[in-house]
Amino acid sequence: MIIATYQAASGAGAAAMEELLDSTRASLEGRAFQPRVMPYPCGFNLFSHNTAIDPDTGYNAEETKVINETRKILEDDRIGVGVTCIRVPVLRAHCEAITFECENPITEDEVREMLSTAPGVRIVDDRAKNYFPMPVDASGQDDVLVGRIRRDLSDPSGHSISMFVAADQLLKGAALNAIQIAELLPERVTA
Repeated sequence: MIIATYQAASGAGAAAMEELLDSTRASLEGRAFQPRVMPYPCGFNLFSHNTAIDPDTGYNAEETKVINETRKILEDDRIGVGVTCIRVPVLRAHCEAITFECENPITEDEVREMLSTAPGVRIVDDRAKNYFPMPVDASGQDDVLVGRIRRDLSDPSGHSISMFVAADQLLKGAALNAIQIAELLPERVTA
């Protein structure tokens, strides 16, 4: 699995949400802003998740947590997980770009069919309108929104699928989103 998370300010608490609003106002007004909660200004900015970086691996603590939780929930320490966690200027609802490789070939239609009956999952995948999961739609609801379901073109064998997920992490844990989707395909995910 390769995962990139785009984590909202709310993941760091109410003070971080307020700081996002304040830093956005300052940026719009052309004023300097000195962050107090986050390491860098949040407004109109992206930066590596604000947990400590392991000097040996280069992974931050949030990335290590996602790797460990994925393996624990799927009960398989052999699953390869690469992850990058980024803070984004969004008040609420985390997003994830996920690519997973399966043991057997799989189609996007098979994935859509599996996800369409999964409790707590709603497919938002309208290619014609370029409408896919967004934090604004996921905020305040329990469903995990899944879309951009497509074959991973970097894998000519047809074993890999890419997708995009948005969910309100105040209602559902950030790392759990990708894991719940992966749990639907346990016999297909390879180590």
